[in-house]
Amino acid sequence: MNKLKLFVLVAALISACNTNKKPITISPEDFHTSVDKVTEIMIHDIFSPPVASRIFTYPNIAAYEILAKNDSSYLSLAGQLTDLNAIPEPNSEENLNYDLAALIAHMQLGKQLIFSEAKYDVLIDSLYTQWENQNEKEFFASKEYGLSVAKHITDWMNKDNYNQTRTMPKFTVDSDDPTRWQPTPPAYMDGIEPHWNKIRPFVIDSAAQFKPIPPPPFSMEEGSDFYKEVKEVYDISNEITAKGDDSEEVAIAKFWDCNPYVSVTRGHLMFATKKITPGAHWIGITKIAARKTKSNLIETVHAYTKTSLAIADAFISCWDEKYRSNLIRPETLINEYFDEAWVPVLQTPPFPEYTSGHSVVSGAASTALTSIYGDNFAFDDDTEIPYGLPVRSFTSFNSAAEEAAISRMYGGIHYRAAVEVGVKQGRNLGKFLVDNIKMKVD
Repeated sequence: MNKLKLFVLVAALISACNTNKKPITISPEDFHTSVDKVTEIMIHDIFSPPVASRIFTYPNIAAYEILAKNDSSYLSLAGQLTDLNAIPEPNSEENLNYDLAALIAHMQLGKQLIFSEAKYDVLIDSLYTQWENQNEKEFFASKEYGLSVAKHITDWMNKDNYNQTRTMPKFTVDSDDPTRWQPTPPAYMDGIEPHWNKIRPFVIDSAAQFKPIPPPPFSMEEGSDFYKEVKEVYDISNEITAKGDDSEEVAIAKFWDCNPYVSVTRGHLMFATKKITPGAHWIGITKIAARKTKSNLIETVHAYTKTSLAIADAFISCWDEKYRSNLIRPETLINEYFDEAWVPVLQTPPFPEYTSGHSVVSGAASTALTSIYGDNFAFDDDTEIPYGLPVRSFTSFNSAAEEAAISRMYGGIHYRAAVEVGVKQGRNLGKFLVDNIKMKVD
């Protein structure tokens, strides 16, 4: 065979190989896997609930913006979220797969925001190798665009005051004021994220926009409103724990615990058991809803993005009130006034009491999800199975939020006012978000 024929044959083989390259398909399950990986590593790294909400939100926005750019039925969040400008245009649309670029952007930002990057690299490296072998041109074109959008979102993210709050002073405990929050057993940790209200909100105008009514005035005089709130927590706790293992209220408290700071003492050793945060639980519910409705990729990312925005702003709003009212926890007062040996069903988390974080977040997240999937959306919540807890079933997102809120009283870590005012605070915030950001064309 002469050289010319050999050259033609080789060229034909290369052309045939390139022609046979399959387009890369990204499914909703691929996106769920990336979100789950973020959750898994956050549990390992033990991020606080407010910080975890930030970690979920930015990667979802990056993915959503890329998909919305390629789908005329969805609208960009640029100009709707605080200080967010439009993402860059691709250098070329040749070989560009927007779905693939969106997932790459999500993974890139997710990796940046956690500590244990090597754990995320295992997933990324495996997928990159698979995609490159499947369709090299499509992979590299999509990767280039995905990373450029990730950088755009990173530049925006880096101006949200998070880095500045890392250098601000720790929360100072006023041990001489009987109304103020005190660190609680067993770890007696410092108050976490006392400056979270300085984080730039996504949708709400300011951290104080949904400032709730104040808690009842502090008074441990028998018969005062505040005394009744403390006594109610004590009485409910004794009543439900007396039922033993059959207590539905205790089961509810444990299902919605979502405390990544639980400390366990064994002899002279103290260690932490790792759990998801309240925001991560609602992100898990979002996945359940997306799967139940057989949502396609952009519908799935839309749901994650809208819900994570509600959760993130809810934490900013709630933490603003927590360190303003700086209210003492039930455990501290019950031990001092009623029973020094009393221990709540749930371990008290390390920050002030009012309002209830899980209540605010649940109110906001349930409102966002209801706006997408409708009211009376029944679902089975299996989010807590990895942590040894059974499935619980709900008739709607709102009913789940109500249960999440009351779980804090059953757990002995919140007063009734913090729960009832908190869920209202979250719902008001969620309604504002639903009314003020437009993600889908009518």
